[in-house]
Amino acid sequence: MRGLVHYGINNIYTVNTEDGIFECRIKGKKLKSDRKEYNPICSGDWVELIKDENHPGKGMITERHDRENAFARWNRKRANVQTIAANIDLLVCILSPESPPFRPRFADRVLVNAEDNFPVLIVLNKIDQEIDDETERRISGWMKMGYEVIRTSAKTGYGVDQLKSIIEGKTAAFVGQSGVGKSSLLNAVEPGLNFRVGDVSEKFNKGTHTTCFAVLDSWKDGIIIDTPGIKEIDPVGIEPEILSHFMRDFKPYLGKCAHSVCMHRDEPGCAVKQAVEDGAVLEERYSSYLRILQDLEHRLKLNKYRKET
Repeated sequence: MRGLVHYGINNIYTVNTEDGIFECRIKGKKLKSDRKEYNPICSGDWVELIKDENHPGKGMITERHDRENAFARWNRKRANVQTIAANIDLLVCILSPESPPFRPRFADRVLVNAEDNFPVLIVLNKIDQEIDDETERRISGWMKMGYEVIRTSAKTGYGVDQLKSIIEGKTAAFVGQSGVGKSSLLNAVEPGLNFRVGDVSEKFNKGTHTTCFAVLDSWKDGIIIDTPGIKEIDPVGIEPEILSHFMRDFKPYLGKCAHSVCMHRDEPGCAVKQAVEDGAVLEERYSSYLRILQDLEHRLKLNKYRKET
């Protein structure tokens, strides 16, 4: 029997089928997979399951269908790939301008993860807060690259109708750091969606971690996936040598460097670095690239060390 995974916690998955909702475990505890994963099943996955005839409403997952795509990150603590949502049409990246502080590098990492995978909508929420010139400059930069950016306020309702029109009929996954008002915004989209709402923690200037696992809910003709508040996004499936191909604003300059294999770091005659100096590429975007590159290289060294020891 085929079903759609709504969420999973402690290796128990809630699966929606034509025969109703089932709480399922993985048969044999492991699924056949081409790669090692921290979590083999996530919200948005289509699976095959068999009913537990002795326990109504219970079942066993026997197979995960191939994914069209997946939003994943590298889980540093587990040293493994963590898939957050699968089979999505749109990734909605929520930011806030002030509380918690505007963190454009988080969005840059999301954009790298999504490039050539699925479209991204950037949402600046909490626009009832003050928006400084630097925030406006970064937003303008993303828009010039072709990314869609909208402004919303879950508090006042501003922009909510626009957001509804964009996500209607789609499988949309919402991602953002804790406290940006992601779940509150979703409840403004449709009151009664099964997402918890928390307050911003004054002590850490971060939102309380109210969503600890991705949750899927149906909405009109589409599906909404609310992902947990995430501190960092470490891209997966990208080698350091090709990272620049996932930076949309770098693409006009690729292949124009003096060196055929250029990391765009300290090589002479680098077209990307020249574009930064000329103002064609924002310095902050270049800094994001260098930081992601550093993280990818560090991970490779760490994985090599683990294999050797």
